Amino acid sequence: MVRYKYKAQDEEGKVISGVLTANDEYELHDKLKQDNKLLIESKAVNENRNIKRIKSDAISDFARNIGELTGAGVSLVKALKIISEDESIKPREQEIYASILKLVRSGISLSDAMLEQGDAFPPLFINMIKSAETSGNLDKIALQMAGHYDKEYRLNQKVKSSMTYPKILSVLIVIVVAIIMGYVIPQFDDLFSKMESLPASTTIMLGISNFVKNKWYVILIVAAVCYIAFKIIFSIPKVKYLKDKLELHLPVIGKLRKVIYTARFARTLSSLYSAGISILNCLMIARSTIGNSYIEKQFDQVIADVKAGSNLSEAIDKVDGFTKKLSSSVMVGEETGALESMLVSTANQMEYDSEIALNKLVSYLEPTMIVFMAVIVGFIIISVIQPIYGSYAQISQSYQ
Repeated sequence: MVRYKYKAQDEEGKVISGVLTANDEYELHDKLKQDNKLLIESKAVNENRNIKRIKSDAISDFARNIGELTGAGVSLVKALKIISEDESIKPREQEIYASILKLVRSGISLSDAMLEQGDAFPPLFINMIKSAETSGNLDKIALQMAGHYDKEYRLNQKVKSSMTYPKILSVLIVIVVAIIMGYVIPQFDDLFSKMESLPASTTIMLGISNFVKNKWYVILIVAAVCYIAFKIIFSIPKVKYLKDKLELHLPVIGKLRKVIYTARFARTLSSLYSAGISILNCLMIARSTIGNSYIEKQFDQVIADVKAGSNLSEAIDKVDGFTKKLSSSVMVGEETGALESMLVSTANQMEYDSEIALNKLVSYLEPTMIVFMAVIVGFIIISVIQPIYGSYAQISQSYQ
């Protein structure tokens, strides 16, 4: 998304200016046209500030405070002052909130002030606040977004907590193998050197052990280089696109990712649609929150189909990466006229399904890693014991 400073003409012929995010100038023109504004000129804003995105739980707290304070009759400036002076929040967040307060005091709208903070706030939140400013229900929309980001944070935390044990087990496997190969196996060097011949498995193990013991720094350098290389390679748009596509078609993992992406899109779409934003703008904003470039790319066709008059359910059904439950639920909502409630219901169901799928994935992953560790340790034990038993057999035969 690119931030544009623009000048446009409204229905009364008045020239207005502002800041808006869009993928390109064509999308900027479409957004302004839907608000009955004619684009006169635009200029991409160079991002001099590279502010890291605020975490979901902090955004939830910010939105909740805005909603509760403004709902209680506190002015927006006073609410922002209270929030920015809260000693319990991080200094970086205090700086951002103080900057917003300064801009709002100068007459800039809250949404534009948030937009001026670079990447600190997600586009969804900014657009929802912008919609609330137009409709005059800032307190309700802010509380709605607080719930949205609270659920997003909880889901992300469940994903992280579910993967904690596999990560710890992975580290333990590396540490155990490193200790065995770098310290334990070298203790048998003198014993093995006196033997005339060694099994292939023992020879391989000794080679690995000597390399770990003497060239351990090479392993660290290679690991660091590989990590950086993968980061650079997967940051290339085409490579990231192929990775995201492959991710959706992997066994077990692919199904889980589809459920998570569907839940994320459904929750975002329901929040936008319930705020009164047009379905085209909803799709344009929601596509950027999915987190998978392969799915996001397909929304060019989805938006084109909806513009051409197709039903939303038909357009979404063509997307490779969403579960069929989403398009079926949207179809029911379109037929009954209860699209908003169906989207909320689908989002809740998808989030529940993602938790179940995640727990199932972890239940498969943990025993797989334990078996993998057992195979490695078993190979090492066999490689050590096999030549020793062989030497005992040779000694017993020599006495016969």
